[in-house]
Amino acid sequence: MTDYHGRVVVVTGGTGALGSAVVQALLARGAACVVPYVDPAEAARFPAKDRVALVGPADLANESAVARLYDDAGVLWASIHLAGGFAMTAVGETRKADILKMVEMNFFTCHLCCVAAVRALRRSGQGGRIVNVAARPALEPRLASGMAAYGASKAAVAALTQALAEEVAGDGILVNAVAPSIIDTPANRAAMPRAKHEQWPKVEEIAATILFLASPANRVTRGAIVPVYGKS
Repeated sequence: MTDYHGRVVVVTGGTGALGSAVVQALLARGAACVVPYVDPAEAARFPAKDRVALVGPADLANESAVARLYDDAGVLWASIHLAGGFAMTAVGETRKADILKMVEMNFFTCHLCCVAAVRALRRSGQGGRIVNVAARPALEPRLASGMAAYGASKAAVAALTQALAEEVAGDGILVNAVAPSIIDTPANRAAMPRAKHEQWPKVEEIAATILFLASPANRVTRGAIVPVYGKS
């Protein structure tokens, strides 16, 4: 089991379905988790709310707010960026506002958190880890039919991940991303009741991959966009 004892980890989107699995796994391994949240009701239901530093409501699209979040986090070891959003919109019906919303929710928030995390990790002088979340349609654009703006915003996350990984490798900061297919969550099951849910990747399975990439046990993997597709 990977040891995170005494290590500070920021997890954006940590109160969501995947985020909860990641945070619970980190806590079980001794991490000190900082979890910014957007929805107070979701934060109130968060099962680990008494064992983490909940910060919010947090605007991860606000540069100053993100900088304060990381300045106050302590001596950072890793930053895991799960916050984002999804929308189905055919290209012919997509407005500029729809595109900007996807870019802000998925790419811009990730970029600002990466910027702040790199600064914090450089201050610590001990290296560290960054893990982003892309998506399968970002790697296979044909799968983004009906959701092109979403796919493009996640493709930007993948490009950022690989560029940043090269930029900060000399600082001992390893940057990677996971690319899930449809994740097995209650919301996705409700939206697609006839799908083959057993083939979807489980949140605990994706969390296991994220925890390795963010851990000190990962000594050589950087710039990877790791598919976490399950059997789908």
